[in-house]
Amino acid sequence: MAASSNSSLSGSSVSSDAEEYQPPIWKSYLYQLQQEAPRPKRIICPREVDNRPKYYGREFHGIISREQADEILAGVEGAYILRESQRQPGCYTLALRFGNQTLNYRLFYDGKHFVGEKRFESIHDLVTDGLITLYIETKASEYIAKMTKNPIYEHIGYATLLREKVSRRLSRTKTESRKASVTSEENTPVEKITSLVRRAALTQNDNHCNYEKAHNFKVYTFRGPHWCEYCANFMWGLIAQGVRCSDCGLNVHKQCSKYVPNDCQPDLKRIKRVYCCDLTTLVKAHNTQRPMVVDICIREIEARGLKSEGLYRVSGFTEHIEDVKMAFDRDGDKADISASLYPDINIIAGALKLYFRDLPIPVITYETYSKFIEAAKISNPDERLEAVHEVLMLLPAAHYETLRYLMIHLKKVTLNEKENFMNSENLGIVFGPTLMRPPEDSTLATLNDMRYQKQIVQILIENEDVLF
Repeated sequence: MAASSNSSLSGSSVSSDAEEYQPPIWKSYLYQLQQEAPRPKRIICPREVDNRPKYYGREFHGIISREQADEILAGVEGAYILRESQRQPGCYTLALRFGNQTLNYRLFYDGKHFVGEKRFESIHDLVTDGLITLYIETKASEYIAKMTKNPIYEHIGYATLLREKVSRRLSRTKTESRKASVTSEENTPVEKITSLVRRAALTQNDNHCNYEKAHNFKVYTFRGPHWCEYCANFMWGLIAQGVRCSDCGLNVHKQCSKYVPNDCQPDLKRIKRVYCCDLTTLVKAHNTQRPMVVDICIREIEARGLKSEGLYRVSGFTEHIEDVKMAFDRDGDKADISASLYPDINIIAGALKLYFRDLPIPVITYETYSKFIEAAKISNPDERLEAVHEVLMLLPAAHYETLRYLMIHLKKVTLNEKENFMNSENLGIVFGPTLMRPPEDSTLATLNDMRYQKQIVQILIENEDVLF
């Protein structure tokens, strides 16, 4: 295999706000191969074919055998016809000449034409893409197999420009986390927790400063030449050449996406709403420790609602709660939820609960759900507390921090129980199913687990100074 030739292409897919940033050297070998790939040549049937499907053109030759198709296409690289199967009438085949042989593919149509995953508007586009893929995979199979081995990812703009920004944030959050750890240690009642758990709390709190986020890759069709931002190779094909992260815009080959680190930095311009958005995505997009909805709502509730009777249990007007939701979706952290607009604090409490219910991944994640339920079933209080703490350490950083902040708030709510009549058990009933849902959408599982959901939230509230 010949070594790849390199060329600098200013029209790369790397985006950056830094004016001094220079695009890297892209590897053009696969681009050159695509340019060399055979062009499709439609072989028209010389006669009128009866019962030709309306979505096929004159390249349809009716019911003919493989041998006949081979004779029609012989000697013309890139030539193609469509035929109906002799053995299975009603089934259609694309016969394509490539590499001095005729290749036959079962052809399908559901509004678009396809033989595999990719769907095309026309047969011509399907054949064009197929010839490119066949040619590149034939000429460069060894090269393709090795192209993820020496990635340029760490040296290109996406990773480099974000490193300083991420480091600043991590430094700040680690300092805050250490302060919280020391405070917790000083105020921890010894009888509440074993020394093992206490030591674990101190050593593991720092782990929750690293707000890792996996990229949200979706198959994407690029218009014009595009290069992979992981391996620097051309993304070949006519459509669906690679994947794009819908949160940050990173463009890579599908096979390269498996090797990209969990370092997605969501772009606010791509985040269309606040509610129903993945918690970690929202936090990273706004560069905050917790979702700003949680901070703003809790701040408002603590300012004027801690003594409100039935706080979190009494429902606010649904229409007004939806108004608050729309305000956050529209205005983000500039949303106005003040008493002048929403004098009933139950509206703000309802909007906060709705935010948690609308999360695609609950605060207590699907992966940790069963572990929390099992921890709740432990009869020995000390062992149960230790088990709950161990599962807390498995939560993603943003989920952990959000849960910690909420529990500190709910503890304040219970300290005003004489006025609001909301103790930890009542809040457990309200927030259990709000913060945790079973992975399988089963009503029976939810009903069976409700008392354990309540118990977990109750434990978290009563022991927030120990567990977080």
